[in-house]
Parts: sequence; C-alpha cells; structure tokens
Amino acid sequence: MHEITQSGFVEVITGSMFSGKTEELLRRLRRARIAGQEIAVFTPALDDRYGTTKIGSHAGREWEATVIDPEGDGPWDLTEQLNGEEVVAVDEANFFDDTLVDVVESLAADDRRVIACGTDQTFRGEPFHPLPELIALAEYVDKLQAICAECGEPATRNQRLVDGEPAHADDPTIVVGADERYEARCRNCHELQGE
Repeated sequence: MHEITQSGFVEVITGSMFSGKTEELLRRLRRARIAGQEIAVFTPALDDRYGTTKIGSHAGREWEATVIDPEGDGPWDLTEQLNGEEVVAVDEANFFDDTLVDVVESLAADDRRVIACGTDQTFRGEPFHPLPELIALAEYVDKLQAICAECGEPATRNQRLVDGEPAHADDPTIVVGADERYEARCRNCHELQGE
C-alpha cells in the first residue's frame, strides 16, 4: 500500500468474524510503532472479551486501548483523548454509532492516519452501520475473508448460533461473543431461523 503523505487518510479493515481483521490492525500498529509514530487505540466499552482496556485477536495478540462508551450518557468524542498522535485506530467500529463517521472525517482532515476495523455485516447479512459509511469515505479498504465452518469455501458472513442452532432473524443485532456464539459462513451455508 502506498501511504498518502501530504494529508491525513482513512483505512478500513473489514470482513466477517474470524477473518483476521484485528490481527491485521495489530500488524499495522506494530509497523507504525517501528516507524516511530505516536499511536492512539480505541475500543468500545461493549467489547470486553480481551479485558476492559485492550484490543485482542483470536490468535492471542493484544494492544492497550482507551475505552470509549458510545452507549453512555451524553455525547462521546474520542478526540478529547488525543495528545497529538499521528495514528488513530478504532477497533470494533461496528459497535459505535454514526457519530464515528464525523469523528473519523475530522481526524483525517487534521492530517492523521485513521484505521477503523470492524465487521461490515450483521448476523443477518445486512449492512452493519457505520461500517458502510466508513468504507465509502476511506482511501483504503481491505475486506478480509474467513473460511466457512460448514464447507470450507471463502466466508463473508457471520453465523450466530444459539445452543448450536442458527439464531432467529428477530434476535438482537448486537451480542458480543467469539467462537462460542459465532461461526464464519459462506453465502450458501449462512442460515437464519424464521426466514
């Protein structure tokens, strides 16, 4: 990737669960650290799978992060947490509201490299906002694929499981979990109860 050097820019890393999104984010952060760049990493309070102040990959790699609560009282603004960092990363961007789009635009306009990472589809296979909006404004987008747990084909869908069975289409959109609740599935193997 040829990075833009004359202004800020936005990168989006997206794909289904188990596709390596956070692992790719961590790789980019390690490279930025090697380059001597100052880095700020943010994660939503909702996702505490790897501790309350860390982002982590299913492979066990971690990075310290500042927790933002987009569901809390009053407006949230991660820019208040910055101290001049050149690189700003947001993991699990799908758990933030549409305010994140304006924040990301503002950071890029302030000559920062912004990396947003998150799944672009709900377990229903529908767009998971605000990722589609972030994809539209980004200079760089990487959509990663996993391997379908059913047939071994490339997987782009998040299969939520309830007691080992596909979730119902009316179930809540956000349920935090890992391999105990989700599988990566291809289009043909993805299922919903009640459709």
